[in-house]
Amino acid sequence: MNEQKIIEDLKATFQELYGGEPDGVFFAPGRVNLIGEHTDYNGGHVFPCALSMGTYAAARKREDNRVRLASMNKGKATVEELTLEDANKPKKDRWTDYPIGVIAAFAANGNEIPTGLEVVFFGNVPAGSGLSSSASLEVVMGIVLRTLYGLDDVRQVDLALLGQQAECDYVGMQCGIMDQFASAMGRKDTAMFLDVNTMECEYAPLDLPGMKIVITNSGVKHQLASSEYNVRRAECESALEDLKKVKPSLKSLGELSVAEFEEIADHIRDAVERKRAKHAVYENARTVKAFNALKEQGNIEEFGRLMNESHDSLQNDYEVSCPEIDFLVKEGRKIEGVIGTRITGGGFGGCTVSIVKDEAIDEFKTRLTEAYEKEFGVTPEFYVAEPGDGAKILEKK
Repeated sequence: MNEQKIIEDLKATFQELYGGEPDGVFFAPGRVNLIGEHTDYNGGHVFPCALSMGTYAAARKREDNRVRLASMNKGKATVEELTLEDANKPKKDRWTDYPIGVIAAFAANGNEIPTGLEVVFFGNVPAGSGLSSSASLEVVMGIVLRTLYGLDDVRQVDLALLGQQAECDYVGMQCGIMDQFASAMGRKDTAMFLDVNTMECEYAPLDLPGMKIVITNSGVKHQLASSEYNVRRAECESALEDLKKVKPSLKSLGELSVAEFEEIADHIRDAVERKRAKHAVYENARTVKAFNALKEQGNIEEFGRLMNESHDSLQNDYEVSCPEIDFLVKEGRKIEGVIGTRITGGGFGGCTVSIVKDEAIDEFKTRLTEAYEKEFGVTPEFYVAEPGDGAKILEKK
């Protein structure tokens, strides 16, 4: 479905549910991370790009304190009735926690939302795919609030920080900044090399001559907030505390080079936590190397090799993959013309991201589909990634 059709359907649904026209229509993209997984909350580097698919919202201010939210992704769109006071109450373990959490984050940072609003959302990022449908929902809610209430002091990067705060403090998912940053700050045809310690970002043209980024959806939905994601973060924090005993100035695992880590790794008492920390340190080093290989040397083969190493580490040291994803990676590596392939996103399901030569894309799709259907009885979905812009206003009265 093209964007204009999505906007027309969104406005028609808004009219049906609320009557009249919305004050504006907004968009925030999902993202795919090329390399640098589980490094963002460990103080390292990430290398994502925003996608052309994401979450759309049609919204209008109200005069009272009622917050009316509806999603076109929930079958027939029905209105969820809440109030502004719900931002001060415990989460309800529903999809509405994400936009309500953003209202709470705005208020916690001195931008109290004075009146209610009504919103219709539509997302074309598959939920549970690891392409950050939740971050795009948070960021689009942020741009809705900034625009409708004239909060001009909220910068684009603040949309990312407020979205992350909503997910950590309200939803209860202790995520890093990468997903929201990519959604808010994306630029068309580029990837973002982000140092999460300093929030410094360098944009690199995503120039892959004769190749495409292909995303393969395993169909295994990951539920990060109810999975072991928070456990992994806690394991890394525990490992860091052990290392601080010999290196008191250490603030994050991302500060360590591979050599520095190997010198003191034995001070991490728990063997499992040592593996988690190893991934964080080595993955950060891989991400820096991968960025340099792509931007400075144009060495796509080296970039692909590092992608493959990244997956192996996520499978064996960080243990956030699953049999379906490992199967897609294994089968993908057998195909000539596949430069690199790995799991992307938080893990426990979702998607792989691969760099594939143009002439091999059809074979890649056909062979993976046949093998995956035979092994698991499920047909994988494929998307050729189009790096897109960050959160934006599409229409405004």
